[in-house]
Amino acid sequence: MFLSCMTARINLGSKLPYTNSDILDFNPLDGPSTLRTLNLHGHFSFDDVHHAAKDFGNQYQYYPLAILRPKSVSDISTTIKHIFQMGPASKLTVAARGHGHSTQGQAQVHGGVVISMESLQRPDIQIYTEKLPYIDVSGGIRHGPQISNVYELEVVTGKGEVVNCSEKQNADLFYSVLGGLGQFGIITRARIALEPAPKMVKWIRVLYSDFLSFTNDQEHLISYKKTLDYIEGFVIINRTGILNNWRSSFNPQDPVQARAVQLRRKTLYCLEMTKSFNPEAKPIG
Repeated sequence: MFLSCMTARINLGSKLPYTNSDILDFNPLDGPSTLRTLNLHGHFSFDDVHHAAKDFGNQYQYYPLAILRPKSVSDISTTIKHIFQMGPASKLTVAARGHGHSTQGQAQVHGGVVISMESLQRPDIQIYTEKLPYIDVSGGIRHGPQISNVYELEVVTGKGEVVNCSEKQNADLFYSVLGGLGQFGIITRARIALEPAPKMVKWIRVLYSDFLSFTNDQEHLISYKKTLDYIEGFVIINRTGILNNWRSSFNPQDPVQARAVQLRRKTLYCLEMTKSFNPEAKPIG
């Protein structure tokens, strides 16, 4: 239902800036003139679009036709509604971009419109301190993923409609957007669960050369409740040496143990753990 109305991004791996002459079947409807007619609080940028063709992954470059710098949610709604109403004759597509932390060009769009979400006015943050339903995830891994802590969303759909959704209101859209990787709409407001942030965190890293010991310890630690706040296991390919690796758990001033592990194998395993606490509370052993 929602996929049919969401403008799709065409994967054209262009390494060059987009120009009208690059596309033989260029449709005048897709040009800057139609976008300039829109009544917006923000504005479109048609010249300085190079930074929108890069992201954290630095693997793909999709040059857009324009960047929308919205000042309100209505700017986003108006733009998407305009493109949707162009119909199938238009090849203009849309992608929302935050801080550009994507790695596969997901926030880029070739010859389309990139919406710079950073340009929105300062977020309206409201904090509610009344008792709210408890949120958990099976397995008891602290708070679970981010999408497990969302109460309500405001979404601009592929038709340009601004819709509020939650578990009880427009539930299909709510769950589709939470797990949709941006394919079902653009989130413009979210109501999420918060808690007081701890003042300090104890950070622990342990290196393993044996995979079985690594996984056994990880599962053992995860099975305990109310101990660690964060546990993650990952693999280290030891190309540069443990002492020169930013993931190192060893003190460079005492390299004996690090060298012993380094000589055994090049593939190592690491458990990263944290425990949050406040200085006035009982100290961690």
